[in-house]
Amino acid sequence: MLSSLPVPAIIFEDRENCIFGMAAAPPPARPWKSILIEDRLADPHTVAQTAALLGRMIEVSRGQAAFAQRFSDTTVFDQLRLDPYYRATATRHPDLASFFADLITETLGRRYALVHGDWSPKNLLVSPDAVTAIDFEVVHYGDPAFDIAFLINHLLLKSLYLKRRDFVDAALAFLAALQRTIDETWLEPAVLRHLGALMLARVDGKSPAEYIHGTALEPQVRTLAREIIRRPVIATIKRLR
Repeated sequence: MLSSLPVPAIIFEDRENCIFGMAAAPPPARPWKSILIEDRLADPHTVAQTAALLGRMIEVSRGQAAFAQRFSDTTVFDQLRLDPYYRATATRHPDLASFFADLITETLGRRYALVHGDWSPKNLLVSPDAVTAIDFEVVHYGDPAFDIAFLINHLLLKSLYLKRRDFVDAALAFLAALQRTIDETWLEPAVLRHLGALMLARVDGKSPAEYIHGTALEPQVRTLAREIIRRPVIATIKRLR
C-alpha cells in the first residue's frame, strides 16, 4: 500500500554495513523550505499536495495491525523529538512541566497511524507534478497530531520571520485538509497542544530555529507559544493574519 506514495524507492540495502541507496526525487525538485524562505511563496497547490501526502500515509496505515507491530518502537522518536524538544524545554519553563509531561504521555499513548516524526519543509521535495517526502529516521506508529503540528509550526514561524500573512492561511488550510482525513474530536486540540509545545521548543529547546534564534523575534515567539499552550484554539492562530 505504501508503494503508491511519492516517496523515494529503495534501490538496495546492506544491513550489515548500515548502507542503503534510494531513488532521487523527480527533477527539478527543490526542498520546500528553500521555496518558502527564498521565494517567499506558500503555493496553495503545494500545501494541498503536502496535506494529501500525509493524509494518504495516515489512511493506509490507520488501524492496521501490521504497521502497528512493525513500527511500534518509539525509542528514536523519544530520543530525537520528545527529549530535545519537550523535556528540554520544560526545564526552561518549570511552570509548564506538568503540561509537557502530560503531552508526552498523551502522544506516546495514542497509537493511531504512521507518524513521520519530521514532517518539515526541508524534508519535502517539490517538483512540478509531486511532493516527495524523505528522511524517515523517526517514523513510528503513533500520534498523527504531532506531524500536523510540526508542519504548521514551521509555516507560522516563517510567517513571523518573513512577515507573510499568507503563510498563516497556508497553515490553516493544511490543518483543515487533515481534519477531513482524520474525523476525530481529539485531533484539533491535540494539534494545538503540540503546536504550542513545538513553537516554544524552537526558541528554548535543544534545536532552536536558526532564523529565530538570537533575534528580536525570540520573545514574540515565546509569548505566542505560551498563549497557544494556555488557550489552544484556532482563534489564537488566526490573530496572526
